[in-house]
Amino acid sequence: MKRMYHYATVSKALDQLNEKGFTCDFNRNADLIKKNPEKFEIVHVYRYEGESDPADEAVVYGIKSSSGKKGVYVAGFSADSDQETAQFLFDLSIRGR
Repeated sequence: MKRMYHYATVSKALDQLNEKGFTCDFNRNADLIKKNPEKFEIVHVYRYEGESDPADEAVVYGIKSSSGKKGVYVAGFSADSDQETAQFLFDLSIRGR
């Protein structure tokens, strides 16, 4: 079950998730998810939209592995973000509905 939380900022979302045990940085370990998507579940989705600049948009995913490891992935919408992984996670979240 995916939960949608509302936070004032991406930083606040990351702080709250960290307090809930989401400590792994899946931005640095995205290959783990790509290689074994069946072992991961998106349990949290938070979308942040900047008030004035579309480049401020981001999605924070709280992800849990079948082994119990919990972490986050932050997908931005800027030109230098990893769009391939962001799309993969978006597709994974859609499949899980």
